[in-house]
Amino acid sequence: MSGNYQIGIEEEYFVVDTRTRNVRTTMPKKFFRSCKVRLQNHVTNEMLQSQIEVMSWPCNTVAEVCQQVAHFRSVVGGEAERFGLGIVAAGTHPLAMWREQEQTAKARYSEVMSDIQMLGLRNMLCGMHVHVELPDPTRRVEVMYRAIPFLPLLLALSTSSPFWQGHRTGLLGYRLAAYDELPRTGLPELFKTAAEYGSYLETLVGAGVIKDSSYIWWAIRPSLRHPTLELRVADVCTRVEDAICIAAIYRCLVRHLFEHPELNADMDVVDRALCEENKWRAQRYGTAATFIDRRLMTAKPIESAVGDLLRMLAGDAEAFGCATEIHHATKILKRGSSANEQIRVYARARIAGHSRIKALRDVVDWLCRTTTEGCDPIWSAQQATGEV
Repeated sequence: MSGNYQIGIEEEYFVVDTRTRNVRTTMPKKFFRSCKVRLQNHVTNEMLQSQIEVMSWPCNTVAEVCQQVAHFRSVVGGEAERFGLGIVAAGTHPLAMWREQEQTAKARYSEVMSDIQMLGLRNMLCGMHVHVELPDPTRRVEVMYRAIPFLPLLLALSTSSPFWQGHRTGLLGYRLAAYDELPRTGLPELFKTAAEYGSYLETLVGAGVIKDSSYIWWAIRPSLRHPTLELRVADVCTRVEDAICIAAIYRCLVRHLFEHPELNADMDVVDRALCEENKWRAQRYGTAATFIDRRLMTAKPIESAVGDLLRMLAGDAEAFGCATEIHHATKILKRGSSANEQIRVYARARIAGHSRIKALRDVVDWLCRTTTEGCDPIWSAQQATGEV
């Protein structure tokens, strides 16, 4: 416990064969061992062998998190290249078929697969999880409850999953549409206190439904292993700078909610129902979404919602020294998220007369390149000069 709102990031990537551009359904042992040698406990398997996960250690600054994530991507991407592989940071893989996937041999994954059956193989999805430590971890449930209205906006900025099973879905963020097939996912219930959440958890464990709270997979949840509130709503971002922007906004938001206990304290079932609608709008439209505002009885453009949020968090960003990072959200809105660029790459290939499969392979090529590019030159220069 540092009391400094320490932050950490977990990212999931697809492991792809650079020849076929499809995922590797079995994890190459030499590749994984080489990653473990380089990154130790900061890299691990996922439930499906086609995926790999990296985890930062607790950081005091957003710049430190950025350096770690860029380093992890560089290392894993470099090791992948040695074995004719690549890594893709996207919520879904454009070509992968869930029926072809293989489970990782691990007791926990076997238990989960036994419970959720076919849905386990359909979990061909990659997310970004952001952990933020609270000065008082007993307030995590209360802060979680009041953070719910902001989750759709963070999802919209992160959208990187417009394709599924070789086809355009019509959604910018399809990942959660598939993920929400699982039990105990989606937005949290309206638990206002740790006691209410504890009673819910105690009942599930006592009934033998789950072993512990790590089997609750909400879009935001109190972490079991750490004194943190864990954001899980975001697609993994293809660009490092987008990931860091969302992580920085979330850290500022946690601080703001912690220090302003009156904010969203009167949320009710109508508000939560509207948040569900806004979550759908984020999945469907991404950075072109509009969000329902109950107070104004209207749907606000995302530009207005982002502007309001950045103004609200200005003091928190100043305290953390991350104003540049959170304002990167305006750049995401201007050029679009990863999902927008994936669709542009696909459309250009189709207009040029390429087949659907060739166009999807072009998308995978863009994803592979962009995942391991790290930070853009301006971002890196700002870090080097201490301006971030």
